[in-house]
Amino acid sequence: MQESMKQESLSGTQIPKSRKGLKLSDILVTVLVSLVLGVVYHFWSSVYNLFSPLFLQADELVYGMWFIAPTLVFLLIRKPGVALLAEVAAAHVEILFGSEWGIQLVLYSVLQGLGAELVFALFRYRKFSGSVAALAGVGAAAGSLIPDIYYGYVADTQTWLLIAKYGMRAVSSALIAGYLAAALAKAVEATGVTSLLRPVAAKDYAALED
Repeated sequence: MQESMKQESLSGTQIPKSRKGLKLSDILVTVLVSLVLGVVYHFWSSVYNLFSPLFLQADELVYGMWFIAPTLVFLLIRKPGVALLAEVAAAHVEILFGSEWGIQLVLYSVLQGLGAELVFALFRYRKFSGSVAALAGVGAAAGSLIPDIYYGYVADTQTWLLIAKYGMRAVSSALIAGYLAAALAKAVEATGVTSLLRPVAAKDYAALED
């Protein structure tokens, strides 16, 4: 068992069995981090509104912040299911704060969380780099498109504007929910706090590199 744990490479080709199943502590930490990020989500609307007057759909340049919960929490805990749980929990904090989007955020959070979760699943939950987090952020952005269509928010939008809108959202998601989340996770790893959740070695820190 000890030998198999030593064989885990920087790319995460093997994962100790202890990392595979969610424990109560994993769920609690996921919820706690999501509570903080849910507060950030709520007040991020002010930043979002500051960008709106700059040019058409400029607010999409900061949209990616609303996808940072699933990517950041996964990079910290590194277990299946936490990305979805984190996004749903963060959205519920927004709702409690009286978000203008109300109950719609539940559908958004589920699909956005699933979008990120599916990307991590494609890598078998064994890759923790900024580039993988960036793809997960884009996955969350793709998930947000579905309720946008369902609620009719893009029904009358011209094709060129749709491309610009979701193109900027994808870039924002890759940068904020991807590379920024990876940088934050790396900073947390450096403090040793994550050792309370799982054994942390130099290779865990290095696995956050591209």
